[in-house]
Amino acid sequence: MSTKGDNERIELLQGTLDLLILRTLRLGPTHGHAIAKAIEFSSDSVLQVEQGSLYPALHRLIKRAWISVEDGTSENNRRAKFYRLTAKGKRQLVVETSKWNRLAGAIAQVLRPARQESES
Repeated sequence: MSTKGDNERIELLQGTLDLLILRTLRLGPTHGHAIAKAIEFSSDSVLQVEQGSLYPALHRLIKRAWISVEDGTSENNRRAKFYRLTAKGKRQLVVETSKWNRLAGAIAQVLRPARQESES
């Protein structure tokens, strides 16, 4: 997964894509391409999920039983695999969201200038 623009590329933390996939599937079952597009749309096109990142992540989540997969037909009448959040995945989404919020808060705290810094 990358951010838009190679010259502004930001490496994302491990597990971020898993969290974004779980969050996207919370809205209901969908196929891989739609997951990637939903993440891109939700992030105002800042995050772009490439197939080379998406499908290994989906397989990893299936192996952990956080999502399930079934065959179906996409909106353009093509065969597709549809991914669905499992009960275990819903519980894990809560855990992962909490961990992400703690991490983001800690990073924000470190980046905030200390009082002494701002007074110098």
